[in-house]
Amino acid sequence: MPNILTINAIAKIGLDRFPAANYKVGPKITEPDAILVRSQNLHDMEIPASVKAIGRAGAGVNNIPVEKMSKLGMPVFNAPGANANAVKELVIAALLISSRNIAPALSFVAGLSGDDKALHKQVEDGKKAFSGTELPGRTLGIIGLGKIGSLVADAAIKLGMSVIGYDPHITVDAAWGLPSMVRKANSIEEVLKASDYVTIHVPLVDATKNLINAQRLALMKKGAILLNFARDGIVDDKAVVEALKSDNLRGYICDFPAQVLQGAPRVIATPHLGASTEEAEDNCAIMVADQVRDFLEHGNIRNAVNLPDVVMQRESLYRLCIVNANLPNMVGQISTAMADAGLNIHDMLNKSRGDMAYTLVDVDSPVPAELINRLSAIEGVRSVRYLPLQG
Repeated sequence: MPNILTINAIAKIGLDRFPAANYKVGPKITEPDAILVRSQNLHDMEIPASVKAIGRAGAGVNNIPVEKMSKLGMPVFNAPGANANAVKELVIAALLISSRNIAPALSFVAGLSGDDKALHKQVEDGKKAFSGTELPGRTLGIIGLGKIGSLVADAAIKLGMSVIGYDPHITVDAAWGLPSMVRKANSIEEVLKASDYVTIHVPLVDATKNLINAQRLALMKKGAILLNFARDGIVDDKAVVEALKSDNLRGYICDFPAQVLQGAPRVIATPHLGASTEEAEDNCAIMVADQVRDFLEHGNIRNAVNLPDVVMQRESLYRLCIVNANLPNMVGQISTAMADAGLNIHDMLNKSRGDMAYTLVDVDSPVPAELINRLSAIEGVRSVRYLPLQG
């Protein structure tokens, strides 16, 4: 019976995807086969040796030591796109809040006092300070055209905005889902120069750390508004504050409060609300639970951030799953070891991703322990799992 350790509150609808008769699931599991986590930082946690996979009920995996898990041959799953609508709605809300100066207007009203006559006079005298602009005809720049970026683009177009986007790594699926009215830019700089509003939807990796810095902020239209509902660290907060002070930037709205932003002019920071809806939490939990279960039972991999997608229909009772470094002749060594063990390969699928590779092999007869030991001893092999089915 596989054991699933839950860290943080994972939506019950997701945990219910693990049949109670076959799985033990909960926060007090001591020898888990897999870990499900939301935001808890696992970098300083000692991962039990029994763990075969980690599932993140969300998109970002900065709280998980992915490189360490890769060295152990362990996939790290996430749930890309499961919270996309929730983030899109918050971005559209931010566009409206910023364009109509709603946040400072609310603060103004909260500070009023007196009877109705006095309040009315204060409102009439003060409302001009909060005059805003309308979105139709304005240009929204989108950096990152994945699922969230595409949904934001579609919503903005329906609000009457022009949209320009940039994504050098756009996938085929994302390209198909992108509205045809989105103008494709050739660089981030082109997006910044052309846009009245800029929203960012890229992951936080080494290449995107401080992606929006002082030099790029200087390229933005005077009076433009910057939105960041992607990840903390993608925008240089100190550079943003300086751009706001110089009035080159009209406003900054983000989902990541920081000390340097506290009290800065024209900053609105929400408390990491991007995926904080019941629907998003349910979708993420269901998606990652299904992926982890399929991996534990059949070795299939979907949406692992450190391994390729490898899904093979099962036609044999006996399956081997091998994670290895992406080195020459790995498949040859695996095939030779199986032939030497007298096993007939029924089906095999091998794919690589960067410096990692994954192989599924179905054979027609039981796999002896000696073969598993031989495969594990091949230089570059990170892990070997044997998944026999009961006939």
